[in-house]
Amino acid sequence: MTTDGNGAALDGAVVAVAGAAGPAGRAAVLRLAAAGATVVAADADAGRLAEAVDAARSAHGDAAVAGETVDLLDPAATRAWAARTEEEFGRIDGLVHLVGGWRGGKTFADTDLADWEVLDKLLVRTVQHTSLAFHEALGRSDRGRFVLVSQSGASNPTEGNAAYAAAKAAAEAWTLALGDAFRKAGGEDGPTAAATILVIKALVHDAMRAERPNAKFAGFTDVTDLADAIVGVWDRPAQDVNGQRLWLTPKP
Repeated sequence: MTTDGNGAALDGAVVAVAGAAGPAGRAAVLRLAAAGATVVAADADAGRLAEAVDAARSAHGDAAVAGETVDLLDPAATRAWAARTEEEFGRIDGLVHLVGGWRGGKTFADTDLADWEVLDKLLVRTVQHTSLAFHEALGRSDRGRFVLVSQSGASNPTEGNAAYAAAKAAAEAWTLALGDAFRKAGGEDGPTAAATILVIKALVHDAMRAERPNAKFAGFTDVTDLADAIVGVWDRPAQDVNGQRLWLTPKP
């Protein structure tokens, strides 16, 4: 996938970011704010979320960034977050899902099903809860986008990553089903909202490079490049990105 990521379509948009306190979330909040969006950042960790919001405001003096501590494993709390966001800002033009996590082993026989229990919550349940909470508001927008970040292993799993790859594949399938709903709602004119999957191998950021100065991180996507790609989803028509996997790493 290539995009200039200028974000012109985001001017005045309202975008929610789930999992905003991590490195990818911070980069996305910064980039979305720089593109002119009002960003509503959410995370379960109140302290790290406050740091992310403060960093975005410091980097962009005119940035409109709000923070909400939300337990995305609680469907009622997630719906309440969506309702508050639309009520306060009058619209919702995007939900970027950046809740992540990894567990795995070396061999298939070593798979611990306790890992699945954790990954199902982090990688699947949070997608289900956010998509169900936000899809109607996104459908009302003239530029609604639901953006999921997935991993290439969902299409080509390795034996030690059975639980992780299965969870990512489930999240992708759920997102594609949301895209089908947007497609049907658009009728003959095509969808105005889109559900899109950005596929990476792995993410890297400056702190990782500092910790491992000799590592190559071959095929990894920098969190700033991921943020550019997220913004770029709004630069393309909904019908071009709806129900699509957009690869930021070579297909396996």
